[in-house]
Amino acid sequence: MNIERKKKRGWRANLLWFADAAKKELSYLQDGLLITAEGADGVVRIEALGAYQEVRQKYCDVSVTHWPDRCIAPGFIDLHVHYSQTDVIASPAQGLLPWLEQYTFPHEKRFSEIDYASSVARYFLDELQRNGVTTALCFATSHVESVDALMQEAQARRLRMITGKVLQDRFSPDGLRDVDTAQSLQQTQSLIEKWHKKDRLGYAITPRFAPTSSERQLRGCGELAQQYPDVWVQSHAAENKDEIRWVKELYPKARSYIDVYDQVGLLRQRAIYAHCVHIDGEDRDRLADVGASIACSPTSNLFLGSGFFDFAGADEAGVKYGLASDVGGGTSFSPFVTMHAAYTVALQDAGRRSHSLSPHDLWWMHTAGAAQCLGLEGIVGNLLPGCEADFVVINPSATELLKRRTTQAESLEEWLFAMIVLGDDRLISRTVIQGDDYAKVGQAYWPEI
Repeated sequence: MNIERKKKRGWRANLLWFADAAKKELSYLQDGLLITAEGADGVVRIEALGAYQEVRQKYCDVSVTHWPDRCIAPGFIDLHVHYSQTDVIASPAQGLLPWLEQYTFPHEKRFSEIDYASSVARYFLDELQRNGVTTALCFATSHVESVDALMQEAQARRLRMITGKVLQDRFSPDGLRDVDTAQSLQQTQSLIEKWHKKDRLGYAITPRFAPTSSERQLRGCGELAQQYPDVWVQSHAAENKDEIRWVKELYPKARSYIDVYDQVGLLRQRAIYAHCVHIDGEDRDRLADVGASIACSPTSNLFLGSGFFDFAGADEAGVKYGLASDVGGGTSFSPFVTMHAAYTVALQDAGRRSHSLSPHDLWWMHTAGAAQCLGLEGIVGNLLPGCEADFVVINPSATELLKRRTTQAESLEEWLFAMIVLGDDRLISRTVIQGDDYAKVGQAYWPEI
């Protein structure tokens, strides 16, 4: 028997993907067949897709899993999430800075304990997979143990996951603050060497945000970013007006919050800045020029009263952006909840132009568009041949209301929009990672089809 043939698998269902990624329009095929194959490097990728009867003729000896009345779609990508804030989700506070002081900072101190960090990492990754998120750019904490815990658990699951040690050497409590700036940078370099490009893992240089890093630490981050051009950079920018005033006091020579990062060499491709709610046209143009991206976090911005992201302004500047849950400031792990919030936020005027986002736009921002922000287009976020085999199985009849609305949809756009507005984790029937069905290996309460 052909050994390569044994490594191939077929998945039969309706298919939803970006056939032409440049157009950002989803394609839908009833009764399709997806073929996956394991390569010589051990990575499972999509080899073919198309109408079942046509593809089956070529792959007649491949075992096929059939999910009737379900839809296979690309796994979702979360561009900004804090795994260490899983247990502070839904904590009330009067804005960003009080929320950090009252809940986040005290809780993150616990991640110096590897056993505790590992237990949270397991739950966090369970929750991502339960919600159909197959790739994420994550914040850990300032503790090396927090990075090791998440990386070890993600590696065991064969996930494509990116994270980094948080750098914060001032204005942070004991037990969280980097007491030795040089050591914090050395730890970051050691973690890059240990984890970056290990299996499907990636490393992100992670200054928390400009106020909690000294200029020396930020410049050190910039030097590491230059030394390791294929690692990611992640931080926060221009989320909250009080925060922006603070940055202006700390960095009076900088033109803007974004300029603080630019001056130290942290604006480049594979740099992802969360929020960017309060930036101007010059900032957007600069982000676009260098190829940096924005992680838009609408549920977090609404929950903490930070403001509304300017989708129209970002589009005009040509800056790349994608969607993010920002748990625990964000209020849900579900990409459907995040997409719904983004749609609502884009319609708000707030002294600017409102902007109506189509279902295709929203889905793009959480899949193929987010992959583009990460520099992983053609690798994750789509079902095209060559993409890694991480996908979800959607049940459009997951609830009675969803079933009632989706069965009456008269177009693909209506069908997608109904799921965005009415959907949550119950829409996800299966999450498949590298050919492994999470319904079989994940949490016991995962619903059976």
